[in-house]
Amino acid sequence: MRIAMVSEHASPLAALGGVDAGGQNVHVAALSTSLARRGHHVTVYTRRDSAGLPRRVRILPQLDVVHVDAGPARHVPKDQLLPFMGELADGISRDWQRRPPDVVHGHFWMSGVAALDAARRGPSGAHVPVVQTFHALGTVKRRHQGAEDTSPPERQWLEPSVGRSVDRIIATCSDEVFELKAMGIDTARISVAPCGVDLELFSGAGPAEPRSRAHRVLSVGRLVPRKGVDLVIQALPALRDAGFDVELLIVGGGGDAAALADDAEAHRLLDVATELGVQDRVSFRGQVPRDAMPALFRSADAVVCAPWYEPFGIVPLEAMACGVPVVVAAVGGLRDTVVHQRTGLHVPPKDPAAIAAALAALLADPALRRALGGAGEARARTRYSWARVAAETERAYLQTLAAGADTQRFDAVEGAVL
Repeated sequence: MRIAMVSEHASPLAALGGVDAGGQNVHVAALSTSLARRGHHVTVYTRRDSAGLPRRVRILPQLDVVHVDAGPARHVPKDQLLPFMGELADGISRDWQRRPPDVVHGHFWMSGVAALDAARRGPSGAHVPVVQTFHALGTVKRRHQGAEDTSPPERQWLEPSVGRSVDRIIATCSDEVFELKAMGIDTARISVAPCGVDLELFSGAGPAEPRSRAHRVLSVGRLVPRKGVDLVIQALPALRDAGFDVELLIVGGGGDAAALADDAEAHRLLDVATELGVQDRVSFRGQVPRDAMPALFRSADAVVCAPWYEPFGIVPLEAMACGVPVVVAAVGGLRDTVVHQRTGLHVPPKDPAAIAAALAALLADPALRRALGGAGEARARTRYSWARVAAETERAYLQTLAAGADTQRFDAVEGAVL
């Protein structure tokens, strides 16, 4: 099968070569690699964000990344990219003149806009089926961020239009299916395939970074308010007062630890810690290379992910794969990946007291930590390998192609009758 991936703002090359990769970069890179290893020919189209990038990069014998000229050849915040989606579709459709793909898979709503546009411009008579993974939905973002949502206003009608226009949607969790149904999208056209985890990199076997206190709690992710890192800090006084010698290590931000001196959210979080009198128990690591993360995970007694909302959440999977129990807010995809009281603990969103209680239960009981960590590692390995995710994605593609063939046969018969 010839597969075209469209990932307008998240190049898989970032996931393969740097610390700046977010969840979509990792997802597209790992899924494309796994599909190529299953024998498919995969081409990933992404926007050129640097003048020095080559037009085409060969990653594997059956996996290429194509940089398309769409807007200025520099970094542009993703919420400002919509005006360039027509140019992205131009470049994709030109590349398809040699040979169109069997299926095109858009990642994020703007990629869906470009993918549908390119598919409409395909060679005469050719129908290129479009599959879509949203990764995050604007309806959820607006619900939780309100006026702080920086998405372009067109997203409110373009995103549902993409959902209704594509041949199939691949949702990453059950919560997303309910959101899509509420947008008026037929659930018969929705498949579910979760994000995966790199099980060669993340495992329970290997060294652990030394820590400075008896217990360590880890928070990993971008430093933005919606990630709820301040809620974890607010849980520390209760743990201190209960006699736990615990440190909170915060990983993430716009650069290394020195660069956080100019990070407004890092300053806010430090102010919260100072006001609560736990600043000596909180440290900021900044960005960490992916190959250094397993040792960091293994150094922790628990990893906490307490976002206001979360479309999927890769960090809990990586922690589980390293055999570390997780405490997660019971929102979005976290309710699917983490099984309450089996691989981790669920807490209500925006509830620092519940986070403190869950952490106290884990820190006080090494046997419970081992049991949850072991079950989490087993779940990550059996359910969330990229090989399994690729197989489920391939199944969705085949369903799409079969449905398209049935439609074409129906149209042919109807035309003959008329």
